[in-house]
Amino acid sequence: MPVVRNLGRAASQLLQSSGCGCGVSLVPVRAIGVSPRQVASDASFHSVTFSESDHPRVLITGGLGQLGVGLAKLLRKRFGKNNVILSDIRKPADNVFYSGPFIFADILDYKNLREIVVNNRITWLFHYSALLSAVGEANVPLARAVNITGLHNVLDIAAEHNLRLFVPSTIGAFGPTSPRDPTPDLCIQRPRTIYGVSKVHAELMGEYYHNRYGLDFRCLRYPGIISADSQPGGGTTDYAVQIFHDAIKTGKFKCYLRPDTRLPMMYIDDCLKATLEVMEAPAEALTMRTYNISAMSFTPEELAQEVQKYVPELQMTYSVDQVRQAIADSWPMNFDDSNARRDWGWKHDYDLPELVTTMFSYLGSDSRIAQAN
Repeated sequence: MPVVRNLGRAASQLLQSSGCGCGVSLVPVRAIGVSPRQVASDASFHSVTFSESDHPRVLITGGLGQLGVGLAKLLRKRFGKNNVILSDIRKPADNVFYSGPFIFADILDYKNLREIVVNNRITWLFHYSALLSAVGEANVPLARAVNITGLHNVLDIAAEHNLRLFVPSTIGAFGPTSPRDPTPDLCIQRPRTIYGVSKVHAELMGEYYHNRYGLDFRCLRYPGIISADSQPGGGTTDYAVQIFHDAIKTGKFKCYLRPDTRLPMMYIDDCLKATLEVMEAPAEALTMRTYNISAMSFTPEELAQEVQKYVPELQMTYSVDQVRQAIADSWPMNFDDSNARRDWGWKHDYDLPELVTTMFSYLGSDSRIAQAN
């Protein structure tokens, strides 16, 4: 198979020369679709069930991102500190390292990942490893390897070892031809980023493994996630975090989206709660494998008005970034999450007023809040 060897060698050289500094291991030959195992045509897998006294053993991949550390904290409180293993290919901060089990795990190293699952008796796997939209567009081959080949590794291991598997999706899985207000669970999806394409691929592959092999695959499409613990990274929805930092520091904020740009948003605590709830939901209650979840939907202008209740002197100006505006215009304005609310009782806790109050309290604007009160 000279073509296979050449492509595998080329992929390895590409990742070795990557300037991202993320320490990704070489892509094995199976990166182009050669499976490490053959699944029998009559194979049947089942998800593990747990009694109240028998907690799941959890592995979180890509755990040092925006959501992984918070999810580990929530799951450790629920299932016990030693039952939740956080993993990544980066060195964790001391407070993360000493808060519970941490292990190096490269999702492109199939053998090592499989050993981790076997040696630690993993039963639930949360797969957060991914290159996000901006980074993915800057290095499409690496994004394809991490987001797609890594997913294939996780799917194979989850099916082989009867894991309950969670893979997050995103509003980026929709495109300009999708219905936007509201966006239902099932509709046309034609995203225009490698990140969005890889998430649609993950949704469909997970559904296929569920139907074909009985894999207990569960997926949520997250809206824009707002957290006081993470710094804005220049993403399309990050204005909704940056406005709080700028309001506190300078009392001025320049928004890169139009004032009427409506996008679905969610506070991080609601996001983590929904993730745990869908994983704990009885399998028979789920009518689909991928659900929209939503909490609120607002525009920059509406957010600014709420912020000004706490910082009345906030000056809001607009300088539209055409690239990010084009992305926002292709995304849903509102998520229809009625299926999640019906099937497993999803209910959010944070609306816009609660979000703003919580963000200011975490970011240390006590004096401003006192003045407003």
